[in-house]
Amino acid sequence: MTKSRAAKAPSDFDRFATLHGIPPDYEDQQGKIRPVPEATRRKMLEALGISADPAVLKSQDKGLQPPRLELDGRAHCYLPEFLEKSPVWGISLQLYELRSQRNWGIGDFADLREFCAIAASAGADFIGLSPLHALFLTDPSRCSPYSPSSRVFLNPLYIAVDKVEGFDPSWVGAAELESLRSADMVDYKAVADLKLAVLRRIWTSWRQKGLKKEALERFKAEHGEVLRRHAVFEAISLHMAAEGHGSGWRQWPSQFQKWDGDAARHFAETQSDEVEFHIWLQWLTAAQLAEVTADTSRLGMRVGLYFDLAVGEAPDGSSTWSTPDLELPGMRVGAPPDFFSTSGQDWGLVALSPKALQDQGMAPYQELIDASMRYAGALRIDHAMGIWQLFLLPEGEAPAVGGYLRYPFPDMVSALSRVSHERRSIVIGEDLGNVPNGFREVMEEANILGYRVLYFEEADPKGYDISGMTRLSLACLGTHDMPPLIGWWRGEDINLALELGLTEPEAAKQARSDRAAQRTSFLDGLGLSGLIERRNVMATIADSSSGITTEVAVAMHGLLARAPSLMVALRLADLVGEDQPTNVPGTSDAYPNWQRKLRLPVEEMAESSLFKQIVTVVAEERPRKA
Repeated sequence: MTKSRAAKAPSDFDRFATLHGIPPDYEDQQGKIRPVPEATRRKMLEALGISADPAVLKSQDKGLQPPRLELDGRAHCYLPEFLEKSPVWGISLQLYELRSQRNWGIGDFADLREFCAIAASAGADFIGLSPLHALFLTDPSRCSPYSPSSRVFLNPLYIAVDKVEGFDPSWVGAAELESLRSADMVDYKAVADLKLAVLRRIWTSWRQKGLKKEALERFKAEHGEVLRRHAVFEAISLHMAAEGHGSGWRQWPSQFQKWDGDAARHFAETQSDEVEFHIWLQWLTAAQLAEVTADTSRLGMRVGLYFDLAVGEAPDGSSTWSTPDLELPGMRVGAPPDFFSTSGQDWGLVALSPKALQDQGMAPYQELIDASMRYAGALRIDHAMGIWQLFLLPEGEAPAVGGYLRYPFPDMVSALSRVSHERRSIVIGEDLGNVPNGFREVMEEANILGYRVLYFEEADPKGYDISGMTRLSLACLGTHDMPPLIGWWRGEDINLALELGLTEPEAAKQARSDRAAQRTSFLDGLGLSGLIERRNVMATIADSSSGITTEVAVAMHGLLARAPSLMVALRLADLVGEDQPTNVPGTSDAYPNWQRKLRLPVEEMAESSLFKQIVTVVAEERPRKA
């Protein structure tokens, strides 16, 4: 499509807004230039706390330079020497989806420790996890890890309660545990009710015995006021829910909507034990997670845990209540209209204010990154383009009127690289979607790995060829927003989208045709690579509608392992034969997002035939080296 911009000269307002990182238009994925309404841009400036009064426009822009997508050689993220010589592989999973004979209906840190041992013995160098951010204990049904209450703190539902000092097995009924374990979906409310009730009993026992832990006191001192505010938020949230209000602060009585208001202060003083309980929960969560990190090192994993950082936070959560000066009020993060979503997307998240970050010397951003990197050998930045620009729309408005706000890219990357080196943590940027021209080049300059998804790569009619994939990247078959390999091969995501009204029949027909072409391209590629015999390729192409064979599933992972990418991530759901998606974008109640458990328990995974075949092939292609 031919690009064209309006020929009219920019107004004083256009120039002023551009200087503050708000361009008057943007280029979408189809190459079309879309104008951003002036009203939207004025709201963005208002969210930044910048006056756009016509009388002062020219006087305010002296000395300003618009944000630029360049680094000037200032920052390079950590990249270990061994990675250049010996590319690695690992296994990604959703922690809640782990099923075991001992957990309480949700995967926990004890399950993760057990799986780390299995993966390490197979030759894996890392375990990838979706965000472990704090969600809403008061409303566990808000279970999307990408819509957190706080990205600085952790989700206590992952605590292995039976491993906490002072736990008494008689406090929990065997029938209740068995019911939670055997369910195919995580019952978040039941899990939260049970875990919090038992954790309160342990906490009471600690208090009665006068137990004091030096590690807990160090944790409190290290995290200071931010931790205390988060704990106060959690305590008030539970109290408000009991009073019939919502989990988020926007549904609370007005006097409680500010952390520094008299009502919140009085509550914290009179309910100090409850506040201390939530501080203790954060310490327990962090302590058990630190044990997993230590395990990965002891087991010889060269990267360890690989975390995911959500792109923003819920507008009514702990972070926006505790640090309102850091958010962009009245704005929501989303995505512009594109081929797949003609109306665009509203992700329902708030973003950090670039002006507030710069005013505080980027310290809040460094603290945010450090909160994850302290436990992780690698960190994936969800929607990595957000370190340069985020698509914002005014609250209550349609994405069609949205536009981009740009961030101080050199400062963002400098802060990211500083923590990356301090924590010796690799940075991966999820660069999918509307990627600006030049963005991937500066990512590479900064030693930020790209994110290559085989399903999204072009299907070559001559046979799928992985040799052209970027070396400085992490490669995988699919993402958590797509079905596992078995379901993808059958086109179950297309069928489901049609069933749920997310696509039209004609679009679904075209998608099935495209998927058939992708299957054929992959099969021809597998034959050319020698991963399966050519005669088997032809037979499989002729009968591809019947589903993927074990031979092809194993070979697909062998092909992935041969990618030139420095890191390769296998999906645990693929290794144990799952076919249903984890999450269906665009749905809320229509599909059980972030709830489905794996059918195979952790204790049986190491002996699973499919698991063994896939990890054997991958380990042969990418052997772990000392």
